[in-house]
Amino acid sequence: MPFSRKAAPPTAETITTRQRDKPQQLTRELAINFKAVEGDENSRRIKLSFSSEEPYERWFGSEILDHKEESVLIDRLRNIGCVLFNHHRDQVVAKILSVDIVGNRGEAEIEFDDDELSEIIFKKVKSGTLKGVSVGYVVYRYETVKEGKKSSDGRFTGPCNIATSWEPFEISIVSVPADPTVGVGRELEAVQQRQAADDLEIYRAQLKINQNLLYGGLIK
Repeated sequence: MPFSRKAAPPTAETITTRQRDKPQQLTRELAINFKAVEGDENSRRIKLSFSSEEPYERWFGSEILDHKEESVLIDRLRNIGCVLFNHHRDQVVAKILSVDIVGNRGEAEIEFDDDELSEIIFKKVKSGTLKGVSVGYVVYRYETVKEGKKSSDGRFTGPCNIATSWEPFEISIVSVPADPTVGVGRELEAVQQRQAADDLEIYRAQLKINQNLLYGGLIK
């Protein structure tokens, strides 16, 4: 039987093992939907949403971030997280005052710093020039749901991969549209796709060797 050159999608076990042993840093974007904190109109505090349960296309299929309390490891973001500009770790523009999961969305209250860069970003957010917010996170466990099937809690219909254990670690104000096909984080996504392709090439080569050993070199 000829060996197919077509790469099969990763299984749930493959994804789970890869994420557990070496979690990948991922990002996803949303349009900024912020509101000023009530009180002083000159306050530098705003409230915004940074994550949701909207499906997001990854190299292995549709990804959904489960926002049940037990699924989101939020203490790191709450205790030591910060707000960056375009995911640059040396461009901190705001502190995180509070983080909560409300209505299946991640919400935060932030306060912009008063240095020059932070002031520029703050004014652009208030004026509507900057319209994107992104969250950086890692996934530790997925539940893979086949097409037409329901997730274990009955909330989602496949095909999809539900992140049932994930950890946000920073929020960014970003200068790109909230579009899963472009913008911040796509360079990382491309690296992950190349790594996945390399893994599959190694898998195919090893499988061909095993088949040749089994069938006496008849597999081409």
